[in-house]
Amino acid sequence: MTTLAAPGISTTAAALRRLYFARFAFAVVWALVMFTTADHLGPLAATLLVLYPLVDVAAAVVDARATRATGSPALLYANIAVSLIAAAGLVVAGASGIPAVLRVWGARAIVAGLIQLVVGITRRGMGGQWPMIISGGISVLAGGAFITGASADNPTLTNAIGYAIPGAIFFLISAIRLGRAAKGN
Repeated sequence: MTTLAAPGISTTAAALRRLYFARFAFAVVWALVMFTTADHLGPLAATLLVLYPLVDVAAAVVDARATRATGSPALLYANIAVSLIAAAGLVVAGASGIPAVLRVWGARAIVAGLIQLVVGITRRGMGGQWPMIISGGISVLAGGAFITGASADNPTLTNAIGYAIPGAIFFLISAIRLGRAAKGN
């Protein structure tokens, strides 16, 4: 029985590792581009803010396909729904200004963080998931900070960059740690 489970975990870990490296690269590039426009909500910033949850949708689809043999994808489907709703909400919020954007961004961070936390816990046995568990918890806290920050005198989008960079680092750490599981060790 263990022999049969190992190839499934090994294959899943390899797929997640590739996905996590891609998510790391996207988040770093996203943050660098966002940094150039974070002081105001122009067309580029608005596009980047909507793009972020849409990339999360694509990643959750890849994740669900890669991991369906080793676990239920129900939480990933929930994440897809939350991220699609958030993307639509960000389009609408973008017309209202930075405070509205931060509220939507924060709500998504809370819900997506909770999902990431639970998914990471359920995947602990695969290895490489502690960074994802920690990242999920931090995302919940950051989401609350975004919502609170929306009420500041002069809210900015800079905190979104501060959200993406640690997320990128956690994806990189998880990808590296999944290397052993991907090799079947």
